[in-house]
Amino acid sequence: MRRALPLIALVLATPTLAQTKASTIMNYPETTRGSTVDEQFGVAVADPYRWLESDVRTDASVAKWVADENAVTNAYLATLPGRDIFAARMKQLLDYERFGVPVKKGGRYFYMHNSGLQNQSVLFVRDSLGGPGRVLIDPNGWAKDGATALGEWVPSEDGRRVLYSVQDGGTDWRTVKVLDVATGKVADDSVEWVKFSNLSWAKDGSGFYYSRFAAPAEGAKFQALNENQQVYFHRLGTAQSADRQIYATPDAPKRGHSAQVTEDGKWLVITTTEGTDNRYEITILDLADPAARPRTIVRGLEHEWSLAGNVGTTFYWGTNKDAARLRIVSMDVREAQPAIREVVPEDKAVLEGAAIVGGKLIASYLVDVKSELRRYDLTGKPDGKIALPGIGAVAGTSGEADDAELFYAFTSFATPTTIWRYDVSTGKATPWAQPKVAFDPGLFDVSQRFYTSKDGTKVPMFIVRRKDLPPGPAPTLLYAYGGFNISMNPAFSPTRIAWIEQGCVLAVANIRGGGEYGKAWHDAGRLAYKQNVFDDFIAAGEDLIAQGITSKSQLAIQGGSNGGLLVGAVLNQRPDLFAAAVPQVGVMDMLRFDRFTAGRYWVDDYGYPSKEADFRVLHAYSPYHNIKSGRDYPAIMVTTADTDDRVVPGHSFKYAAALQAADIGPRPHLIRIETRAGHGSGKPTDKVIAEAADNWAFMAAWTGMTVKPMR
Repeated sequence: MRRALPLIALVLATPTLAQTKASTIMNYPETTRGSTVDEQFGVAVADPYRWLESDVRTDASVAKWVADENAVTNAYLATLPGRDIFAARMKQLLDYERFGVPVKKGGRYFYMHNSGLQNQSVLFVRDSLGGPGRVLIDPNGWAKDGATALGEWVPSEDGRRVLYSVQDGGTDWRTVKVLDVATGKVADDSVEWVKFSNLSWAKDGSGFYYSRFAAPAEGAKFQALNENQQVYFHRLGTAQSADRQIYATPDAPKRGHSAQVTEDGKWLVITTTEGTDNRYEITILDLADPAARPRTIVRGLEHEWSLAGNVGTTFYWGTNKDAARLRIVSMDVREAQPAIREVVPEDKAVLEGAAIVGGKLIASYLVDVKSELRRYDLTGKPDGKIALPGIGAVAGTSGEADDAELFYAFTSFATPTTIWRYDVSTGKATPWAQPKVAFDPGLFDVSQRFYTSKDGTKVPMFIVRRKDLPPGPAPTLLYAYGGFNISMNPAFSPTRIAWIEQGCVLAVANIRGGGEYGKAWHDAGRLAYKQNVFDDFIAAGEDLIAQGITSKSQLAIQGGSNGGLLVGAVLNQRPDLFAAAVPQVGVMDMLRFDRFTAGRYWVDDYGYPSKEADFRVLHAYSPYHNIKSGRDYPAIMVTTADTDDRVVPGHSFKYAAALQAADIGPRPHLIRIETRAGHGSGKPTDKVIAEAADNWAFMAAWTGMTVKPMR
């Protein structure tokens, strides 16, 4: 049932209880300060908290520090009345059916489903389009704390089996298993040490291709560098030790490899990368020829190559070769050196992906950070557009080359994700799964504005607020990412709705470093140009204030991973601009990030700390190394998790210790450390609610907001 949202009283001038007591209740744990100093290119780099890099599972002193810090943080959060209100409301908002995009194999439809408050989503199957769904894999009973998740899953071509992975406690490591769809029985097959891997069935269902690393040394599972990734084939019914190695590059250990079988089952396509940039080599293997050897058809690690599909030996790709915003090209792989033939030229919009479905090329484009779906025939002739239900983002597609059924997910800031079924032959789209939610999307306003950054660049920003919000400054959350060619597209978030309902504003800035405008936009925010990212974010905050949307005393900032780095960097550069900040799972030590787990991939965006030119750029903005005593910083709550083996928690541990040791004012500078959780993937619903409630309550207290229960 839809309800009108009550107006919320905003306290704009008088400090909250949390603010007035901040200087008296903060009693941080004592953190041992070491004497480690590294000499790098003539610069003495102090690293007094290096001991906090040790694994919390094996180092008792780090474990005690974590426990002591969490005790202080939890005691503070318990004083915030908004915490329980936010948690209760998010529990209501999240209590609705959620569906994933279905995958059709063997006439069956496989899809993810969450009834509402299940900690983990469940894999379902329907034996026909309109038939009832039945549970295939329910991970909710795998762990008492709900922190063991179903990771990747792929049905076999005939729909008789499902290949799936298990993710425990948020780690990136996966264990791969096989399930019989008819009986629900899990086979004895088990594959370990899989990470950053595609899973792809052989066409005949005899086995599957996957990528793995060597088993790490004892005790190094969550911190050791990930190198020498190799592609293997596992034949069903055999031990992993018998798996056949398909492709490896031992002479180039930093290269990673991901394999996929073409839809016709005749080719294995191996995509090789060395970092996070979309710069690939492409190697193919003729699966019809037992004597065939892998053959590299694209060399150089220079450009993006994303397979859209193939018709026989003609392969279709999305690529940024000679096209910064990407184009669609074809190759005939029978040629010794396949020539590139343009099919769909580069557009002003950015090509996000393409696939052959029902004999047509279906291409997803980003137009000023809003999605469009376009149709082309296989010669590249335009064949119309797929009408979308509004301004938002296509968040996933599924379909096959010889089947007219296309499924896609559509989402926006105020509209929950809906799954649509599109008939390529008739051009008709119908909802396949449309959720019912405990709020009225029509009461929210979503707008986009373009503001000017420091160097004159125009940057887009989405602003989401209640339509009945009175004029004048309001508590505002500014969010951005700014890296790795990742676009911040419109997306629905029940936890964010809980923030906006309270009369607050959400602003999402599409700053440089992302992929919103293609390669040039990404390049303008990385390596030596990383400062543009921080300037864009600072300019977003200044614009929100100049437009009267918020004020300095009401502006909170948040970002995760590379976005956590962003928040940490701008806090050092402009601590006066913000009232509160929540840097999440951030990369905070820019001089040692490449020494742990997946960190060595990130040199594409950050550069090499071991190279002088890169070192000087990194040292200039590294959050851990640039905290400035003698200036008042906003209220800060750092968040991380003990099983984060993507950005190891030592980054956040060291950064929080340095914040607490510095003379940066009376506001709280806390760290919240989740247990049995990782970088974000697989996090159970109850932990999502608890963390978001803590974040919103913390930011509400420091942006002058009184949180009231929703009626």
